Amino acid sequence: DKIYKEFFRVLKPGGVLGVVQHREIIGREQDPEAKSGYVLETEVIKMAEKAGFLMDSRTNINANPMDTKDYEKGVWTLPPVYRLGDVDREKYKKIGESDRMTLKFIKPTN
Repeated sequence: DKIYKEFFRVLKPGGVLGVVQHREIIGREQDPEAKSGYVLETEVIKMAEKAGFLMDSRTNINANPMDTKDYEKGVWTLPPVYRLGDVDREKYKKIGESDRMTLKFIKPTN
């Protein structure tokens, strides 16, 4: 919440906030610490709107349906980090980078 409030404070009215975040599976409970690196899209939207932003649009340009989001070392198991080193590296390379939400918010002008 603090980060979104600060974004809101520093942006001029009409300013744009873009958010690209590792997307958690709908229906899973949100870990408050997001230890896996994945966050529910609804939570991101809720935090941004609570800070005063208006949701403008979203795109699936960074979506990856091959990301099962159930890795021992969280999102960092996937490329480019490969937290498990060479363990199952080819498997994770085939999956690719994480499934990410891409959201656009606007700071109201009034």
